Amino acid sequence: MLKSWLVVCVLAGVVALGVGSVRAADDEGFKPIFDGMSLDGWHCPDMSYWTVEDGAITGKSTDAHPCKQNQFIVWELGQLDDFELHLKFRISGAASANGGVQIRSAIHEDGHAEGYQADIDLAGNWVGCLYDEHTGRKVLATRGEKTVISPDGTRKVTKIGDAAKLMSHIRPGEWNDYHIKATGGHITLRINGYTTCEVVDDETASRDLKGKLAFQLHSGPATTVQYKDVMLKRLPLSDGRKKLVLIAGAPSHPSGQHEFNAGIRLLTKRLDAVGSVIAQEYHDNGWPADPTAFDNADAVVMYMDGGKKHPANDHLPELGALMDKGVGLMCMHYGVQADPPDTREAFARWIGGYYEEGYSSNPHWDAALKPNTAHPICNGVKPATINDEWYFSIRFRENMSGVTTVLEAKPSDEARSKNGYPPKPYPHIIAASGQSETLMWAVERKDGGRGVGFTGGHWHRNWAYDTQRRAVLNAMLWVAGAEVPPNGVESAAVTEEELNANLDQKKNMVHQDLPAIK
Repeated sequence: MLKSWLVVCVLAGVVALGVGSVRAADDEGFKPIFDGMSLDGWHCPDMSYWTVEDGAITGKSTDAHPCKQNQFIVWELGQLDDFELHLKFRISGAASANGGVQIRSAIHEDGHAEGYQADIDLAGNWVGCLYDEHTGRKVLATRGEKTVISPDGTRKVTKIGDAAKLMSHIRPGEWNDYHIKATGGHITLRINGYTTCEVVDDETASRDLKGKLAFQLHSGPATTVQYKDVMLKRLPLSDGRKKLVLIAGAPSHPSGQHEFNAGIRLLTKRLDAVGSVIAQEYHDNGWPADPTAFDNADAVVMYMDGGKKHPANDHLPELGALMDKGVGLMCMHYGVQADPPDTREAFARWIGGYYEEGYSSNPHWDAALKPNTAHPICNGVKPATINDEWYFSIRFRENMSGVTTVLEAKPSDEARSKNGYPPKPYPHIIAASGQSETLMWAVERKDGGRGVGFTGGHWHRNWAYDTQRRAVLNAMLWVAGAEVPPNGVESAAVTEEELNANLDQKKNMVHQDLPAIK
């Protein structure tokens, strides 16, 4: 579907950052997210309004094809958190022609965007203002204003410029540079190098700290609005928050098993309630199509098929560069299996161990989980017995150097006799009868990063177990370097409706019942 982003980067050239100031995009960490040639990675439910003209994403309504409701074309490859965005815009048509840049927005089923909008219009009434689309808050700052919004919604507005003078630097009907910067609740808009408005949004009930990017074509009379040279730079999260990148693997196994997409969505929803982290999820069959996905990551979570199918096999250099920077890595279930020698060696360094075909074991069994209460990952985690495909006999570093057991259990002799497919006994596993096995582990690396391996997660229904869900959510915070609450991550109970949401469409779909939790 998508063209090579390497080619796009070469084509992108440079980006204007202010009046008379042009810098190489790569030097500043900006990356193109529109290729200038196609709408690959961009979508609107009604694409009849959108084309590529003049190397720009072009929204157009005419008398023959009027726009009766606002149209939004959404960047589908990722979401925004803390960032800088540079682009050029041009608008023409009737005097009331209007458009806008939606940032950190929620997208409804009908395609409507809800969230912050950097406004654009031809008449000069709204361009350079920050608007909140469809939340009831409406205009947050007009051109020349700085607005500080307190947690209870109270606003303090100060003047930072003259609206008319700022408008004199904007060229109606011509190309203009838009620079949008957002760090936490602090959002600044600049056009052609001049700050048009600023908002510090601390209204926790209404502000958005992550969400989609979209371009608007406003309803009304004939309008053409264009957006080009779209360059994104992700920024380290403000206020000490940490960034988690959660990657779901390609569909795998029968219904209810290896539900990577549904599992990642369920866990992300709960991480969204934790103020210390931002979780960005990717559902691109194992590797993000977003070229900026890892640029401000503090940790990467991989929930996917492993072995020869593992996406890490083709991306070891990229992962290695992240690990060298101290980025954390957590692998879940099949995602801990490494087969090629270079992947095995990398996993031993990055997460402390891996599932090795012919040495490790993957039976389905009832594990009486014993948490290591001395480790933060086990804060608030209670013992529980959960049936899953719990892997054990992991190939750890020699003498488990630097590896801490987080969850352990003693497999029955029956479980020890079933290894691989078709099941067969492994002598070294039979000989270890009665011993406890490590099912989840953690490491702290010399590069400053952390690693976690979690072998459960085969059955989607098991996310309803508080013990499993809490341990995994705690681990995600820990691996990103965030503080784990003393009682662990308190998360909403999983409902049956939620358990059946976002399942991969497979043959013989199976309704997911809540497990009988004791």
